[in-house]
Amino acid sequence: MKATAAKTALAKKPPIRLAVVESDPLRFVGFRALFDNESDFELVSASLAELGTLQNIDLVLLGNRTGHNLFDVMAGMKAARPDLRIIVTGSGIDEETILKAIAAGAKGYVDEAASPAEFVQAIRVVNEGSVWAPRRVLSMFIERVSSSPGRIFPAGRVTFTDREKEVLEMLVAGRSNKEIGAALGIEERTVKAHVAKLMRKVGVQNRIALSVHAITHSLVTAK
Repeated sequence: MKATAAKTALAKKPPIRLAVVESDPLRFVGFRALFDNESDFELVSASLAELGTLQNIDLVLLGNRTGHNLFDVMAGMKAARPDLRIIVTGSGIDEETILKAIAAGAKGYVDEAASPAEFVQAIRVVNEGSVWAPRRVLSMFIERVSSSPGRIFPAGRVTFTDREKEVLEMLVAGRSNKEIGAALGIEERTVKAHVAKLMRKVGVQNRIALSVHAITHSLVTAK
């Protein structure tokens, strides 16, 4: 009975619809095999031209081997679908390029040599609204912001409510919206609203930048 209940619960999990944009068709076959055990992942292979017509896609896996400039491709995608979540995949991409990709709107980067478990985790984290990037890139970002925060963040002290501070503490600790909501006894959509308000107050576009700002401006203690 327990196994049946577990299968039923899994079947009810909303699907994550993924579009794989690759010039090499074998890469799509590889991704499909990689996610074979993830029953809620729905994969389609799409060209850049087709992406605009695929309105039901939640997330795009964008290879850096499409033969086009990565940033031009991302700009085109974001223009057509501002809400589209993009994970860049590839190998040999330097830290600077990964940082630029995130600054340009990518929600994550996963090296093609990563384990299947890491790919799956990255997709789930990004699908929940967070950002996924290698630790070395985050360290580089934190170091850069620490050395010249004024160039990236607005001057002046930002004030937060007690609840916003609680949300910020957990966000910096790497907790997802769902985990923060459970810990504070509030709905996930309320957490999202708090995070959005925090980003507006600080003047940043994503959760990584918000966390970095909080640490470098001593709004929370880095653990």
